[in-house]
Amino acid sequence: MSGFDKRQEGFESKFAHDEELKFKATARRNKLLGLWAAEKFGMSGDEAAEYAKSVVKSDFEEPGDEDVFRKVRADFDEQNVEQSDHQIRRTMDELMGTAIKQIQSEG
Repeated sequence: MSGFDKRQEGFESKFAHDEELKFKATARRNKLLGLWAAEKFGMSGDEAAEYAKSVVKSDFEEPGDEDVFRKVRADFDEQNVEQSDHQIRRTMDELMGTAIKQIQSEG
């Protein structure tokens, strides 16, 4: 194997690793977001965990974060819980940082 091939293999390996971490962090963030929202809805225990799972599953509808945002936004509206779009998006950003830290500390 030439030096170029080894280098290319290294880049591909790093890319795959980074994508896996991104996927895990996004799933973790969505779970944390679901738990945050569940708390606002007055849920706890198994009910909160089930809601968090539904938020994680909502991310598979389309690429990006909009499907998750729309689900949580609609659920806040349905439950008549006051949360601005800005607050939901800010919480999503903050929880992504938390999720990344948690995953890095596990590795």
